[in-house]
Amino acid sequence: MRYMVVVEEGTDSLGAYVPDLPGCVAVGESRQEVMQLIQEAIEFHLEGIKVQGVAVPQPHSYSEFVEVYA
Repeated sequence: MRYMVVVEEGTDSLGAYVPDLPGCVAVGESRQEVMQLIQEAIEFHLEGIKVQGVAVPQPHSYSEFVEVYA
C-alpha cells in the first residue's frame, strides 16, 4: 500500500504525518531521516492495528498544489 505522507519543515527539524493513519508521526533532522522514520512508523502503526483485529485503513488521501499570485 502507498500512504500519502505530509512533511513539514520546522526551524530545527522536519516533521511527517500520515493523514490516513491518525497518530502516525515522525520527526527527523533531514528529509532522508524523516522519510525513513515515517516508513518505520507506518509499519509499526499497521502492525498494531492488525494485532487489535481492526481492519487496516485503506489509503484515500491525496495532495494537490494550488498556485496563487501574491
